[in-house]
Amino acid sequence: MEDKTSLDLNFNIWMLIGDLHHKMIQVRQHEVSRYNIPIRQLNIIRLIDELGPEARLSEIAKRLHRKSDVISRQSVSMEKDGFIKRTKEIPKSRLLRLELTDKGREMLKINKYSDGMNLALSDFTIEERQELHSVLSRMYTRLK
Repeated sequence: MEDKTSLDLNFNIWMLIGDLHHKMIQVRQHEVSRYNIPIRQLNIIRLIDELGPEARLSEIAKRLHRKSDVISRQSVSMEKDGFIKRTKEIPKSRLLRLELTDKGREMLKINKYSDGMNLALSDFTIEERQELHSVLSRMYTRLK
């Protein structure tokens, strides 16, 4: 078993990551607020682009660790807003394929870069950013 100092450090790291995540979401939401689209929908748009013709509700839900009904409701809203188009795989099928509209593709441009995150990381060298990415990726893999 780990000693108390190590366990306390683990807890402090966990809390810091949680606080960072919360702050990063606030910064990013503030940046995209002028586009009237929530960050979660931007993530769905990014995934639809990444998955291409394989973009299905179930795959997006799986990758975002959300229930399919949650993603389904968001996709209805996104279609009404003109960001995506939902089409049935085959007639009378329940499987929906998701495609980006021109408006959705425009949102990809704002999704990729963040002035706030660029500023937050600007004091780090490229090597430090690569190391941070490596450490966080290893931690993420362990938690899967």
